[in-house]
Amino acid sequence: MSDTTNTAAASVDRRELEERVKAMYREVAEAPAGEFHFEMGRPLAERLGYDPLGLDRIPAAAIASFAGVGHFHDLAAIQPGETILDLGSGSGMDSLLAALATGPGGQVLGLDMTEAQRGKAERLAREAGFEQVTFHAGYIESPPFADASVDVVISNGVINLSADKAKVFAEAARVLRPGGRLALADIVTETALPQSVSCNATLWAACIGGALQQDAYRAAIEAAGLQIEVWREHPEYRFLTASARAACATYGVKSISLLAIKR
Repeated sequence: MSDTTNTAAASVDRRELEERVKAMYREVAEAPAGEFHFEMGRPLAERLGYDPLGLDRIPAAAIASFAGVGHFHDLAAIQPGETILDLGSGSGMDSLLAALATGPGGQVLGLDMTEAQRGKAERLAREAGFEQVTFHAGYIESPPFADASVDVVISNGVINLSADKAKVFAEAARVLRPGGRLALADIVTETALPQSVSCNATLWAACIGGALQQDAYRAAIEAAGLQIEVWREHPEYRFLTASARAACATYGVKSISLLAIKR
């Protein structure tokens, strides 16, 4: 991991970052029609590659609060009976789609630090009869689950929000069984962000300031003992505001998805 990345992670006010992220994603849960730096909802999900037939089978309210940045379910290739951990599960769209794949004999564990997101996801899952899905309070840097207890870890647009990405990947590797899969979508950059951007908690909460340079991102995954099998870009993903688009143009901020295997 680069010195620039380490400096930025150390310098950002983590308490302020957490509060800003919680506030923004509380609004995502409670007022998805509001104005954000990023797109949300079903049109975004379908453009990113989500199967409309799968979306038809889960609650529309979960899709309305979808704020992901890519599509990875084809990479995850979830099988019936598997245990899935969704890091930063939000209002539950990806968790519920994972539940469709793993079936009633499997288990989906959603993990999120924002109470409003968890509450909405839990209510929607119960109302729709997804008994194999549970949502848990916690941080993606310290998931409260046993070693080697999970077949697949998924995450969508969340790891960039963490100030300790190396810990996130190390914990993902810890909970995965040997041969387990990490399938995710996230925001990365082509060039390292300057501290004026990376130390700004507001820009972190907007999924820009915390984005890691792509080579450092890959290195952090591999340092955790995970081997990257697939890496692809999602040019169909776009930010909405002028400031966010300027960052994309200046620093090569972009959406990617990947599959990595625990060896």
